[in-house]
Amino acid sequence: MSEKAVTPSLSWRLEAWFNDISPEHYAKLKGFNAMLHKNNRTLNLVSSKTLPLSDVLHFSDSILAMRLLFDDNKNIDHLYDLASGSGFPGLIGAVLFPKIKFSLVEVDAKKCEFLKACVDELKLSNVSVINSTIESLPANSVKYSVTRGFGNISKMILVARKCVPTGGTLYHMRGEQWGLEVSQIPTQLCSVWTPSLIKEYKLPIGEIRFALLKTDKN
Repeated sequence: MSEKAVTPSLSWRLEAWFNDISPEHYAKLKGFNAMLHKNNRTLNLVSSKTLPLSDVLHFSDSILAMRLLFDDNKNIDHLYDLASGSGFPGLIGAVLFPKIKFSLVEVDAKKCEFLKACVDELKLSNVSVINSTIESLPANSVKYSVTRGFGNISKMILVARKCVPTGGTLYHMRGEQWGLEVSQIPTQLCSVWTPSLIKEYKLPIGEIRFALLKTDKN
């Protein structure tokens, strides 16, 4: 197989899609993309099928969701990215919102090392990386959090029930089946958590609709 066949595309179109991001932030996002491509084969950070389109499938998705999240609640000063994995959306949020503190929670030690390397390379002073399961986080320590790729909504709120205090909010980045996920939340969980849709959105390319939801702990 030729080298061209195994080397993922480094197409980068964010400047055309988001013309209000500063050059400094563009440079950091592009640097993160380069690190993602460099390390994906050994760490399995994202699906190899999505890697050539990382600018739209991962970066644009995270940019749009992070903007919706902080528009929904302008009082957030510390956001946890639960099961951060490859750093989406936490690292994207940290670049775009440098005054907000971000904590990236990930159980895989090797992925944590990757996240720490990204933090150092991109010079992100507002980010900490926590090598831990969500269940092991201190009780009532996570007032505001977001998750992108960790199971469905029911599973996430069950896992996070200890660390999120009463009055806390967990945001969920979901696909077009979000309504089905909400309908499948067990009644006993709905007595503790109140789900609501923030907004549906589409990526710069394609017609599939994505959504940002939140569950508020009563």
